[in-house]
Amino acid sequence: MSGRYHRIMSFFAILCALLIEQARPLTSPNAIYNGVLAWTRWTSRNFDAGKPHHGWVVWAIAVLVPTLLVLGVHWLLVMTLGLPFAVLWSVAVLYTTLGFRQFSHHFTGIRDALEDGDEPLARSLLAHWQQIGVANLPRSEIVRHVIEHSVIAAHRHVFGVLVWFSILAALGLGPAGAVFYRMSEFVSRYWAYKDGAPLQPSSRGVQHAARRSWFATDWLPARITALGFAVVGSFEDAIDCWRNDARRFPNPNDGVILAATSGAVNVRLGGGVLASGPVVDALPRAQAGDTTPALSRSHTGSTPGREPDLTHLRSVVGLVWRSVVMWMVLLALLTLARLLG
Repeated sequence: MSGRYHRIMSFFAILCALLIEQARPLTSPNAIYNGVLAWTRWTSRNFDAGKPHHGWVVWAIAVLVPTLLVLGVHWLLVMTLGLPFAVLWSVAVLYTTLGFRQFSHHFTGIRDALEDGDEPLARSLLAHWQQIGVANLPRSEIVRHVIEHSVIAAHRHVFGVLVWFSILAALGLGPAGAVFYRMSEFVSRYWAYKDGAPLQPSSRGVQHAARRSWFATDWLPARITALGFAVVGSFEDAIDCWRNDARRFPNPNDGVILAATSGAVNVRLGGGVLASGPVVDALPRAQAGDTTPALSRSHTGSTPGREPDLTHLRSVVGLVWRSVVMWMVLLALLTLARLLG
């Protein structure tokens, strides 16, 4: 099958998945995430022998086996039932890996509480979402943490998935990229939490392999997301903040996104962080798009910009949606060019 048809069908698969996810989001908890959790636990329990090289074995089994399984189903459908059924498979896979509604209810609840002037409720919702201590947290800091966690969650649930899906689908690999990206992100975070769990902690080798692979996996998507925010926001300020302030954040990939966001909407991000609470079961936080491990280490100062307030929450929502529209239009234009070419 030609690359032209793969690109055309990929665009329609993304569009359908986004529309379906908006109309009928996945509930939490659900069988898909329970299966992911069970698989991740099984691989670490049976293959993590504590040696450094075992970490890469565990990571490969946990991430590559589901990816190859999804790819195998895609190729089987293409060869037996035809392209339309393969597209339906891509839509189904994207529906479980891509979408705002997997985390946006947390953002909406906190925003509504702040708009109603109920700061105690906003603190409680933020603490429940991220399992962090928020006692006496000022209003501006509540907004800042909501912006930071929401932007990173949007990247990991939407833009990062789009990048990996689009690249591998263009090579004829169907929805394998979406599964690879989300599994890489999940295991890196889950195994980091398991190190502090009272039962079955992950070895350092497993954590190291998951952390290294996740950094490499997210390197390109993070910069594409940051570029999108710059294009649909204040471009010069976003690029300037990206260049000068990304290093203020402990995670280099997340730092690029947060710095670009700061410049794009002129908001101060970074600075003091909150202590993370103990976590035994990472699944609920994975479903919520939790980003605490990436944001819980020491920062080296904040970015320039205005003090965070409610207007910035609305600005960030607009920034994210404009970026989605921009990338969808770009994909549509590329698809049209392939059709006419």
